Amino acid sequence: AAMGGLGLGVWGWQRAAMATSEEGDEEEEELQQRFMAPPVSGLRELRRRRRELRSRMELLIMETQAEVCRALAELDPGATFSVDTWERKEGGGGISCVLQDGEVFEKAGVNVSVLSGLLSEEAARQMRSRGKPLKAKDGKLPFCAMGVSSVIHPKNPHVPTVHFNFRYFEIEDANGTKQWWFGGGTDLTPTYLNEEDAVHFHKTLKETCDKHDVKLYPKYKKWCDDYFYIKHRGERRGIGGIFFDDLDSPSKEEVFQFVKSCAKAVVPCYIPIVKRHCQDSFTPEEKLWQQLRRGRYVEFNLVYDRGTKFGLLTPGSRIESILMSLPLTARWEYMHTPPERSKEAEILEVLRNPKDWVH
Repeated sequence: AAMGGLGLGVWGWQRAAMATSEEGDEEEEELQQRFMAPPVSGLRELRRRRRELRSRMELLIMETQAEVCRALAELDPGATFSVDTWERKEGGGGISCVLQDGEVFEKAGVNVSVLSGLLSEEAARQMRSRGKPLKAKDGKLPFCAMGVSSVIHPKNPHVPTVHFNFRYFEIEDANGTKQWWFGGGTDLTPTYLNEEDAVHFHKTLKETCDKHDVKLYPKYKKWCDDYFYIKHRGERRGIGGIFFDDLDSPSKEEVFQFVKSCAKAVVPCYIPIVKRHCQDSFTPEEKLWQQLRRGRYVEFNLVYDRGTKFGLLTPGSRIESILMSLPLTARWEYMHTPPERSKEAEILEVLRNPKDWVH
């Protein structure tokens, strides 16, 4: 169902006839105010398993989705969010929240997915290539995967694109042992370089990481620069941020708390930048450069991105949601090279040689 500008009542799904106690009614009412749609696993199941990390992670990704959508709607009040719930016949489903053709955002999507079932052989092969010792039983690997993923493409070329993703994975191998890990990150892709924005973005992420361990930010900042590398262009997709994957230590609870902190940092690291620039004037030439940079974004996501590849290899996955990260518009010009010492050349220099923004 489409939702005009979100407003304060975030969503209006019908109350389930499951809460019999007054306390249950109050809890359900609170969840209605917090989320964009009913949780994929259902309120009853989440309540029954409320102490399990899987349930806590699902609540976190639902809350993150709603927080980001509310923040975007406040900046683009005339826009309409489409809230699309979907089911996967092999197990699980998701909630896609997408805004298109607003005044501020050309395309902004925030997706939640909670999937379960059997891992495809192609997906298992991809994981084994990353060092996962997966031992299937009768060729079968039961799995559970959940996450929140977002890409926000603004209209104004002076407002950067942002991407974030936080996910949890669990696999049961042949002897019944469960392997688990977290992954995620947040990164910024500006069309034009603004050092103040870059410092704000990285400083916010560094402060978030430092609350857990001062070694994390430099490690995950480098990982981000290395991961979002468009090899065939010799440049990064953007000016980075943090990125981590296969995170399974020091403990499940400590990693979850770190991921939670990172998810809570998305709005403060990005929304102030949008507010600062969404009314900036721009020229047709600057809009053209934005379209060309969007082409690079598409190239990375379709050629290299691990999450896109995993989604396309997962039976019953929803293609519309996987490709939500692609911009509404983009452009490819043959052999386009910006003039030397231009603002366009300035951002290319940073994309080819990542900088330290916080020291």
